[in-house]
Amino acid sequence: MKLLLIEDERPIADVIRRGLEEAHYSVEVAYDGEEGLKMALSDSYDLLLLDLMLPGRDGWSICRALRDRRMTLPILMLTARDAVGDRVQGLEMGADDYLPKPFDFAELLARVRALLRRDRLHKTSTIRIADLEIDTGLLRVTRAGREIPLTRREYTLLEALAANEGRPLSRDVILNRVWHNDESYSNTVDVHIGLLRKKIDADRPVKLIRTVHGVGYTLKNPDGEPSE
Repeated sequence: MKLLLIEDERPIADVIRRGLEEAHYSVEVAYDGEEGLKMALSDSYDLLLLDLMLPGRDGWSICRALRDRRMTLPILMLTARDAVGDRVQGLEMGADDYLPKPFDFAELLARVRALLRRDRLHKTSTIRIADLEIDTGLLRVTRAGREIPLTRREYTLLEALAANEGRPLSRDVILNRVWHNDESYSNTVDVHIGLLRKKIDADRPVKLIRTVHGVGYTLKNPDGEPSE
């Protein structure tokens, strides 16, 4: 497994690199944001460890640039800034996990392994519900063979519903999984469900996204049988 570490504090970068190499990972290091982004765009890494405060280009903009290019490289943010707003912003930009400094290396290693496991599962997984297909590796959605463009938020919402096919998810659960408990208006979920329905179910005789009154929402195979 080949990892990229973008960290401008060389003593910290050296400690992280040595520890990961002892755990049998190959590690390359960039010490500023511009260099790090160029390396990350090569798309030859299995995971990115990304500091937030960097010279040249900060971690937020690096994360956003990668996600704007639809790169699914797992991103673990490492930063001394532990305010809720900073964590939320990093996740909003597309980071997969967030570890504030100082941290215990054992925890860092555990998070790296967890993200790599999750990424392997996603890259080999296609969720099928009726004529809807979700390629979780490419973040690609089709229905009856026709590709449906979604925003990142819409995709994350759809995947959360599909991963729990037939099981109603409450608004609170959806807010936690999709918005990471960010401060959102009470109708945020309803608005995004409406937008998703227009793309997934519009002009289709069979509707997949259902409202469960008093509970929340579900994505369900109309035949009533679990999909593959």
